[in-house]
Amino acid sequence: MAWSTDLAERGRLEEAARAFHVQQVARCADLGIDASGYPLSHLAIRVPTWRDYVVARDGIEGFATSNLENVWNGRPISKIVLAEPIEVADGISIPLIELIPPFHQRVYRMGLEHLGFVVGDGHRDFIDEHRDVLTGQQFQSPVCMPVYRLFDDYTHVKFYGTSLGDVCVLEGARFEGFQHADWHPADEDAGPYEIGC
Repeated sequence: MAWSTDLAERGRLEEAARAFHVQQVARCADLGIDASGYPLSHLAIRVPTWRDYVVARDGIEGFATSNLENVWNGRPISKIVLAEPIEVADGISIPLIELIPPFHQRVYRMGLEHLGFVVGDGHRDFIDEHRDVLTGQQFQSPVCMPVYRLFDDYTHVKFYGTSLGDVCVLEGARFEGFQHADWHPADEDAGPYEIGC
């Protein structure tokens, strides 16, 4: 789903997340990856402007317990822990939202941009088995090296050894209440080169 401010509302986000999960799992199946049973690390949402980011962050924090906002690649990114995970399938739920404001490098999908699946200890074997259908790997830290698949609509699926929330804790962060980075853009309405707005 493309970006819309109603994604900051719990009910609309739940509806969109369920549909997105169905879509991305089906796309994985077409590639020979059975992602249907993997736990979810997070759902990433990209927004086109800083103003949209603040609206989304404030809205989602209204049904969350804590966040971790840090500056990454020159702009804040917020990891928001939901008070109640969003159930997208039987026994499968989203515990965390990764909220990402305008980017600076290339084309990204606005709105629901990627799902993070937790492969667990079999991450290395997963990479070896599915190397031919994966687009690439990110080396974000020594404990966070997800592999991913980019689809034609610029959405992704990412496969982690450890969930993003657990990675943050392993790196020394703590999810305790709500804190925001002291960061202000030059232009609150400036956006990236993107599709799907």
